[in-house]
Amino acid sequence: MESTLKQTLIDAIRNIPDYPKPGVMFRDITTLLGNARAFRRAVDELVHPFAGGKVDKVAGIEARGFIIGGAMAHQLSSGFVPIRKKGKLPHDTVRVAYSLEYGVDEMEMHRDAIAPGDKVILVDDLIATGGTAEAAVKLLHQMGADIVSACFMIDLPDLGGRKKLEALGVNVRTLIAYEGH
Repeated sequence: MESTLKQTLIDAIRNIPDYPKPGVMFRDITTLLGNARAFRRAVDELVHPFAGGKVDKVAGIEARGFIIGGAMAHQLSSGFVPIRKKGKLPHDTVRVAYSLEYGVDEMEMHRDAIAPGDKVILVDDLIATGGTAEAAVKLLHQMGADIVSACFMIDLPDLGGRKKLEALGVNVRTLIAYEGH
């Protein structure tokens, strides 16, 4: 990836210190989403390795993964699957529990959203500790998906999420990385 693309993305992301707690630097992609050029370049770069290949579905993790994933699905002529927090989907669902810093949560998807053998790209804005993405991978595997890749605009490598997904045999694609939190 050319350095001008990286710089375009870095320049388009707002950094918010001490959010959601002291010592954390929050990487806010809403400014990138609002910048047509940066958003287009990010989506183009994420889909580039898969263009011309067979991708049946793009699965986006609530909520920013919906925005990025929808754009990717459109460019890849693929379907889109929302992965949501428990209780947000109206039809028959499958769910998986995962650990949070202070408890457990659940995410779900419609039971009929993925057919066994579907080639799927998992998408979210950022990979940090990897707990949510790891749960989404397990949910997709439970449905018989063939996960082509997990794609994120941002990687926080010091938090180890990428390594968790790679340990599950998932190819991980990110556009930029920030050291620290």
